[in-house]
Amino acid sequence: MNKPVLLVVDDDPQVLAAVRRDLRSRYRDNYMIISATSGDEALSTARELKSRGDALAMIISDQRMPGMLGSEVLARSREIYPLARRVLLTAYSDIEAAIKAINEAHLDHYLSKPWDPPEERLFPVVDDLLDNWQAEHLPEAKGLRLIGHQWSPQSHAIKDYLASNLIPYRWLDVARDADARTLLDVAGVADEELPALFFDDGNPVLRNPEPRQVAERLGKSFTCAFDIYDLVIVGAGPAGLAAAVYGASEGLRTLLLDRHAPGGQAGSSSRIENYLGFPAGVSGSDLTRRALMQAQRLGAEFIAPLEVTAVTIDAGYKRINLADGREIVTRSMLATTGMFYREHPAAGIAEHTGAGVYYGAATTEASAFRNKRVFIVGGGNSAGQGAMYLARYAEDVQIVVRRDDLRETMSQYLIDQIAKTSNIHLRGKTEIERVEGDGHVERVTLRSLKDGSLQTEEADALFVFIGTRPRSEWLPANVLRDSKGFVLTGRDVMAAETYSRLWKEPREPLPLETSVPGVFSAGDLRAGAMNRVASAVGEGSMVVRLVHEYLALT
Repeated sequence: MNKPVLLVVDDDPQVLAAVRRDLRSRYRDNYMIISATSGDEALSTARELKSRGDALAMIISDQRMPGMLGSEVLARSREIYPLARRVLLTAYSDIEAAIKAINEAHLDHYLSKPWDPPEERLFPVVDDLLDNWQAEHLPEAKGLRLIGHQWSPQSHAIKDYLASNLIPYRWLDVARDADARTLLDVAGVADEELPALFFDDGNPVLRNPEPRQVAERLGKSFTCAFDIYDLVIVGAGPAGLAAAVYGASEGLRTLLLDRHAPGGQAGSSSRIENYLGFPAGVSGSDLTRRALMQAQRLGAEFIAPLEVTAVTIDAGYKRINLADGREIVTRSMLATTGMFYREHPAAGIAEHTGAGVYYGAATTEASAFRNKRVFIVGGGNSAGQGAMYLARYAEDVQIVVRRDDLRETMSQYLIDQIAKTSNIHLRGKTEIERVEGDGHVERVTLRSLKDGSLQTEEADALFVFIGTRPRSEWLPANVLRDSKGFVLTGRDVMAAETYSRLWKEPREPLPLETSVPGVFSAGDLRAGAMNRVASAVGEGSMVVRLVHEYLALT
């Protein structure tokens, strides 16, 4: 198979030769570097590569070229290779154009000319972008292949597990892909055994597996390295990942657990644009990948999927009971299991969950709804990010909200992007009345909150982003919560009526400490949390210092 391609576009022969020379000096062993002298030539080359089945990893284009600006070249190349990384070469006077291209062409980076020395100003950028591309890209003929029915909840569960755990795979719909039927026939897999997971290393096919079976087959360890930990973190969202990074870096025996996958709700965000240090935005999966790699490099252990069912306190030690019957002992614990979406009460929702109704999961299922009509319920940032991602594929994206508009619930940058996206439409003062279909979603009925009128419309999918509630039921009863189930910490614990009966320490609870000494909470699970990725990361980082203080007192 041919090497992945780096495509360089510039009408200036000297600049083109210089970029090509620098790239070849570092990347020629693993990539093929080719060039084009115009936008039209570059797009023609990209189409030819696509027809041959070659991979395009990156396209680097000059901005000022006759006939077609570089930002347009990059935007149009996205239709051919959506995963290729896009870099704009600019003069200092074109910085505003580059910033504009971040939104319009989904630019990954821009480089100001000249970039000497390349070891400092070119190679680090290209290295990072190529690492990200490698993490997402999967050649057609290799890797994991998951075969199933598009409208099967079991197939959706395995797709969601693989995608959430950043495991590349190829999805084959048995009803649409001829290769799928051939593979099933050769392996002797019956339709009732779907979904089936095929490996490229000679391992037997997994038939209708549970996520844990998939993890075990992929070599994921479920064994703990130590008998007693300094810090066990339950929940691997942004707060948990941050705590794992800082806990491990500061010498604590740190274990991170999650019932499903790293990243939490933020991990499924298609594009987070207001996180510090990422001017072009960052996907939740990319941010999760970086954080998890960092935590593990520093010495933190990570195990998933592994569910915590209960916690007991024994002479200051926290005994964490797992769904598989094991017990983990730790001196301190951080609860950061976040929130999950409530089941939507409309008729037909439960029957079609996983078969056209999805809670979150926009990035997992979006490609299945190319040129289709989808509905989104919810007006928060997660709904907005999901809408923007689905709009890349679906012909029509309808956002259904009970309010008049999105101003009170969504960040302004997302509102602006939605307003500029022609295939996204807002349905204010509206709610979902029922969902119907034969085996999968085919219609939704909407109720107007203005006059109560009903309207039934064709739909191919419904994505739900509303009704979040805290995942706190696994915590001991003496961990105080508010009326909605969010965990009280610090001064909020002291304000609770039962504080004096529960808290018997000669000190006040530390910030982020619950009503049980040595049990901390952070992120969306905590009462009063800011519900932003940055604040969750800050709380997770802060907890480690508090854990040190607690351990010094015990």
